[in-house]
Amino acid sequence: MIDETIVTFINVTAIPLSLFLIMLGMGLTLTIKDFKRVALYPKAVAIGLTNQLLVLPIVGFVVASTMPLSPELAVGLMLVVVCPGGTTSNLFTHLARGDVALSITLTAIASVVTVFSIPFIINGALEFFMGSDTTLSLPVLSTIRNLVLITLLPISLGMIARHVWPQFATTGAQLATRFAVVFLVALICYSVYQQRDILASALMAAGPAVILLNASTMAIGYISARALKLPRPQQVSVTLEVGLQNSALAMMMALGLLSNYQMSLTPGVYSLVMFFTAGLVVRLGRRRPCPQSSPSTSTPAVS
Repeated sequence: MIDETIVTFINVTAIPLSLFLIMLGMGLTLTIKDFKRVALYPKAVAIGLTNQLLVLPIVGFVVASTMPLSPELAVGLMLVVVCPGGTTSNLFTHLARGDVALSITLTAIASVVTVFSIPFIINGALEFFMGSDTTLSLPVLSTIRNLVLITLLPISLGMIARHVWPQFATTGAQLATRFAVVFLVALICYSVYQQRDILASALMAAGPAVILLNASTMAIGYISARALKLPRPQQVSVTLEVGLQNSALAMMMALGLLSNYQMSLTPGVYSLVMFFTAGLVVRLGRRRPCPQSSPSTSTPAVS
């Protein structure tokens, strides 16, 4: 077992700092226009945000409460669904020939909104799944402060850096994308190692629930976008934005804010599943070339 001092350093310092750098990289891909685009494409943004901020947590709660999950794995599932999308959804949208501008806009807005919704939803999940006598909780004000420091602050700094040093922003975003992949893999390995004694049973329990969550939310995103007659590139964007959440943030909250390794296993499994399903969407999306339906923005860093 890893020394307790090292574990504390990883959970409290290394993981939040790494996530700060990843979010800084995401900020390097954003501009003020990404937030102003709400007024230009209100229908598409409304559909995407409704799915991500409302439908996704509801579906997650239904899956967590009906599937045979331990309380910790159920809360871990809720940690996934309350998180915004990340640069991963933007990248896969680009690869699938979706509307990258819409994807970036949804990621940017959701990143702001979820900072304030996460502590309330997760505290409700903790009480529901672990019982009212649980000692685990997310203090609302300090949680919002921590999320601001590791998400909104670095995103803002990244946007400022992009405005002042645009050439640096391109290189920095590419490096951040590569670092994000390495960090997520390392985080999954770390979580698996810490919970290796119960890994097999946890995977057997979390696997089906995560697959059901990912497949159903992607299906809901696609069906709603198509039924409401969004152009095909925007259908792809909504589908991926609802199906690809910031699992690194979910694992950070499990390990750093709640100090619970079992809760981090569900986001870890989700990370593996979402890459597989996103790959299928990319394959389907590239079968029929389709121009972007909104003004182009910078392409997410691709390594």
